[in-house]
Amino acid sequence: MRILITGGAGFIGANTAARFLKEGHRVYVFDNLSRRGTKWNLKWLQDNYKGLKFIKGDIRRYSEIKNVFIKEKKFDAVFHLAAQVAVTTSVTDPREDFDINALGTFNLLEAVRESKTNPVVVYSSTNKVYGGMTDIKIVKKGKKYAYRDYPSGITEERILDFHSPYGCSKGAADQYVIDYARIYGMRTVVFRQSCIYGYRQFGIEDQGWVAWFTIAAALNKPITIYGDGMQVRDVLFIDDLTDAYAAALKNIKKVSGMAFNIGGGAKNTMSLLELIAFLEKFFGKKIPLKFSGWRPGDQPVFVCDIKKAKRVLGWEPKTRPVEGVKKLYEWVKQNKGLFKGL
Repeated sequence: MRILITGGAGFIGANTAARFLKEGHRVYVFDNLSRRGTKWNLKWLQDNYKGLKFIKGDIRRYSEIKNVFIKEKKFDAVFHLAAQVAVTTSVTDPREDFDINALGTFNLLEAVRESKTNPVVVYSSTNKVYGGMTDIKIVKKGKKYAYRDYPSGITEERILDFHSPYGCSKGAADQYVIDYARIYGMRTVVFRQSCIYGYRQFGIEDQGWVAWFTIAAALNKPITIYGDGMQVRDVLFIDDLTDAYAAALKNIKKVSGMAFNIGGGAKNTMSLLELIAFLEKFFGKKIPLKFSGWRPGDQPVFVCDIKKAKRVLGWEPKTRPVEGVKKLYEWVKQNKGLFKGL
């Protein structure tokens, strides 16, 4: 296949590119290389895989993404992963957030529509489209928070309720992608992703907490926990996510126009304090912590129900949190030089 990946030098993009390059497909990476780590990820792809073509471009400029389709003629699949990814950044600069996430996705959809080649389009959305969910009862279970009434997590039937500029921009894009399947017959799929982590992730304090804690511990950097550390997320290792992407392509005839919650699910949850405990075990040292107030919009719990993905895509996670964190820890330990200057 000929596969286009927007944001293809980012954490998820580089791993997705590697997945399909290993299988012998031709992969086109479209990226403006503005995010930390993208240049290293691109070099890693270029040094290790054949069949890669890099196209430098910005999803905010319609002419640049449209020209890709004019020049390259046809793609079998497009993974739209280019995004602004932090809630805090969206609050600071909502216009840039909108331009990248909402307008950028619209630009991509229009470029695909006008190309008249109808590739599969997989869009990387977010669980933030469900908002703060303040009506859901939360209980403490030991040193973790949990849903009182949703043991399997939140389903796709949950009402959409965008919170924060980030939630609005990603949510608007989410709905555009679904509607382009309805109105124009495009073959689109939306993945509302939970907490993804793994190698080649250059996490920072505002985004990518699993990677950030791991990197900070390796570099002896201070770690601040906002809140009490009992916040829980269902975490998904990157290899399991790329398996889900492959499953979407394989099953596109029956899943076009659908949205799926894609995360670790109820069997793969982890609190902030649990992650610290894993890291202390792996590094063999006590990790000093500083605690600060809760950040606005930080949910005590988010766990997605992944039964629909299992039923329709035949997909479910294989990597347990302790296994995935160990893989991430080993990658960070072997590549400490990449994080100089943090």
